[in-house]
Amino acid sequence: MTKVLLVDVDAARRRALHDMLLDHGLDVVEAIDFRAASQLDCDVQVITSHADLAGARGIDLRVIAPQTPLVLYAERASIRCAVEAMQLGASDYLAIPFEPIELVNSIRRSLRGTASGRQTYDSDDSTAQIIGSCAAMRGLRNQIGTLSQRGTCALIRGEAGTGKELLARSIHAASIRNRRPFVVVNCTTMAAGLVESELFGNAHAQSSETPHAPAGALHLASRGTLFLDELSALSSAAQDQLLRALQEAAHDVVVIGASHRDLHQLVRSGNFNAALYEHLCTTTLYVPPLREREGDVVELALALLQRTCVKLSKPGLELSLATLAAIREYHWPGNVRELENALERAVILCDSLVIDSHLLALPSVPKAPAEADPPLRRDEQSSEMSLENYFVNFVLEHQNAFTETELASKLGISRKSLWERRQRLNIPRKRHRGAAR
Repeated sequence: MTKVLLVDVDAARRRALHDMLLDHGLDVVEAIDFRAASQLDCDVQVITSHADLAGARGIDLRVIAPQTPLVLYAERASIRCAVEAMQLGASDYLAIPFEPIELVNSIRRSLRGTASGRQTYDSDDSTAQIIGSCAAMRGLRNQIGTLSQRGTCALIRGEAGTGKELLARSIHAASIRNRRPFVVVNCTTMAAGLVESELFGNAHAQSSETPHAPAGALHLASRGTLFLDELSALSSAAQDQLLRALQEAAHDVVVIGASHRDLHQLVRSGNFNAALYEHLCTTTLYVPPLREREGDVVELALALLQRTCVKLSKPGLELSLATLAAIREYHWPGNVRELENALERAVILCDSLVIDSHLLALPSVPKAPAEADPPLRRDEQSSEMSLENYFVNFVLEHQNAFTETELASKLGISRKSLWERRQRLNIPRKRHRGAAR
């Protein structure tokens, strides 16, 4: 079992992270600071720590564990606060609050990177979190594989909440740069006038009086990936500087930009640097809104429910038939982020094993009357619908319209898994006329 050293002076946060890492199959050793950690007599494969403890005030990490990968987290989202820690060899940096699964994935990525002397990547793992079987999402998975091998800049378009950062992380994880930093800069959250210093630091203004001026995001992401979220928020001056840095190849870094706005239209109206747009849009990826992703919403809901149950330590919760209907019917203007938030709220409020539709608190979605619910194949005395019930009803309802391959794709499983579940649940395969041919 992988052993993780968790270093944090905050006892409550340390305990919460300890329990979460245990839930994901990791063994955890705790320490209040690196001085205490240096006294521990055990071998660890990964260190995760609050970034404040990894600086000059603590014991040098290179002395404690020179070859052990380090994952850091901190309350401040500023890039500058992570520079010193990254120079100590940190493999990732997370801004609080973060999803527990993000920390787990960072730890696993760091382990993959040190498993051998060369950079390695499990191609099936990079897109594991990109859930959905519609044509658009299948196309995105193919683009990830192609783009990650090219190592070129890219532009991601999509509405807020569609998962643009997740797509960028998947590209980074699939590339040969996966052991180097993945640095996120949200251009909308930085104060006016600080965009340039966040991106470029004061290195360009260094003098003999300030030989160690703070580095910026481009330096921090050296040989890795820099993700610029909401790129359209960059000032004209910052756009010009970024373009110049990319053209002069001053930093070995892949830049992935993202925006919910149409940058092409902004270029036409003179509100975005045309040359920078041309540089980034060599490859453009589009993440469709949830309302355009055909039947993906239920598949997403089931996966997000499972993840949320683990996160909140409430295993075994299921969605009722009315809840699944409400999820299918709702427009989801906030996309995947809104769906995730609604499910998390419902899990928190649920005091039974079945989540009712009213717990989602969706606006203007009438609850279907119980008598209108279609009959269930199993457990007909219950008005609630388990995930197994959903599978049975979906197959029986759609098997005349779809092939086995299409059915499996809609359910987000392999054809072999579909056959195995048919056998286990005693659902005979519909024999179509001419099938013997």
